Amino acid sequence: MIVSGIWPPDVGGPASHAPEVSAWLGARGHEVEAVVTADAAPAPAPYPVRWVNRALPPGVRHAAALRLIVTRARRADVVYSTGMFGRSSLGALLARTPVVLKLTADPAFERARRRGLVGGEVGDFQQGGGGPVAAILRRARDAAIAQAAHVVCPSAFMRDLVVSWGVPADRVDVLPNPAPHAADADEVDVGAHPVLAFAGRLTAQKDLGVALEALRELPGVRLLIAGDGPERARLEAEAGERVEFLGALPRAEVLGLLRAADAAILTSAWENFPHGVVEALAVGTPVVATRTGGVAEVVHDGENGLLVEPGDAGAFAAAVRRYLGDDALRDRLRAAAAPSVAQYDADAVYARLEEILVEAAG
Repeated sequence: MIVSGIWPPDVGGPASHAPEVSAWLGARGHEVEAVVTADAAPAPAPYPVRWVNRALPPGVRHAAALRLIVTRARRADVVYSTGMFGRSSLGALLARTPVVLKLTADPAFERARRRGLVGGEVGDFQQGGGGPVAAILRRARDAAIAQAAHVVCPSAFMRDLVVSWGVPADRVDVLPNPAPHAADADEVDVGAHPVLAFAGRLTAQKDLGVALEALRELPGVRLLIAGDGPERARLEAEAGERVEFLGALPRAEVLGLLRAADAAILTSAWENFPHGVVEALAVGTPVVATRTGGVAEVVHDGENGLLVEPGDAGAFAAAVRRYLGDDALRDRLRAAAAPSVAQYDADAVYARLEEILVEAAG
């Protein structure tokens, strides 16, 4: 059973990963079903997708999701959760079914940050702060993760965090987000160049206000944004005429957009190992990104992209200006982009995940 808090047409890493791994495991002969939250009934899939309506009030929705997880987990050999970690761990415990968690972020930090309890980056949060509510969130996180038979993380940065929470190192694996095949990208006409592209969920974490501010220092450069999320309305109000919001796109169009752009961008204030970065590199497009979390594990400054510190719009604009103004640099980074993520082959990544799930089920 695969659990995900978001599912297509939602935008975000788990909304791409959960259906992809479901299809891969199904093709390997495993019986798969998914439990998700959604705004409307998910599109038909080759396996059952059971869902809880997000329109339900928060407490009712959480209880409904927990009940569904318990019910379905009793019929499963193993639960693989990419979201709703507290409910997944508790539901699996009640069903007496082993659970494997994929952690792409610190869920306690994400909740504390959304509530305005803390600022800064995820590393700062590990030292404390945020008052009693944040302390409760940390304890709940630790209790949920302690139930996991195994934890997988996309980056060494995230793995080190998980081990620091008391999870034995031999129960934590680094499994990078798999790279898509460039052939899966649709042809997309982005119009006049130069063009920058961003693809992902529009949240405070992505800090796209930095990108909008940087664009004001880059005359003639356009920014195309694919995705949706709670920050979209605010960003649209701040954006100028050289910024176009494309909304949620099918993955093939997202890949095509990234391939057609001169560079992909990531201005995140905090991050782990974003899907969008791997996708851009896989289709041959260098990335200009902030040096935060596990980003530097895939974007190597001066090799397949450029890195700057988070929150510095001037430095970000300077990096883009340098990239666009230096033909030799641009050609060198573009030539290195796809080879730099060749080791993230989906079959290799998912084969290791399959081993972990089978071992947990045993």
